[in-house]
Amino acid sequence: MIHWRLVWLFVLLVALQVLIINQITLREMINPQLYPLFVLILPIRIKGSILLILSFFLGLTIDMFSDSLATHAAASVFMAFCRPAVLRLVLGPRQMDNQMNPSFRSMGAVSLALYVLILILLHHTMLFFLEIFGFAEFTHTLSRIFLSTFFSFIFLMIAFALLEGRKERVTS
Repeated sequence: MIHWRLVWLFVLLVALQVLIINQITLREMINPQLYPLFVLILPIRIKGSILLILSFFLGLTIDMFSDSLATHAAASVFMAFCRPAVLRLVLGPRQMDNQMNPSFRSMGAVSLALYVLILILLHHTMLFFLEIFGFAEFTHTLSRIFLSTFFSFIFLMIAFALLEGRKERVTS
């Protein structure tokens, strides 16, 4: 069954990333990414193969509009591959509930922040090292990774809060 909410979120995140956020670059050092929110917000119970396929298509869609050579697809799949391990690390095996969706309410602020930060750091590390395709500009690439991770983290935590606040208003 298709979850239309996720389809709309996919389309919205791709549009925001391509039309607005990709235009925000500060001295080619800060390049925030909002589109990984789609992978981060997927239910914990999602099958690994579905998670990887959705992540691939998300990254490939961003690549098509950004004229990049599948770097976003590779980084998104890498993040999706690491997601179950990061969830186990952050939540612990006893606290993981397969019916849970990542959110402030279900995970708590600290666990959600750690979950987002680790996965975005992994995503950005893969993305920026694939872009440069080597270690020639190692310190510059590390600076890009950390600065972009910081700003992406801020955007993503705000997005989680907005989505959770919207969900509360709809259900009440």
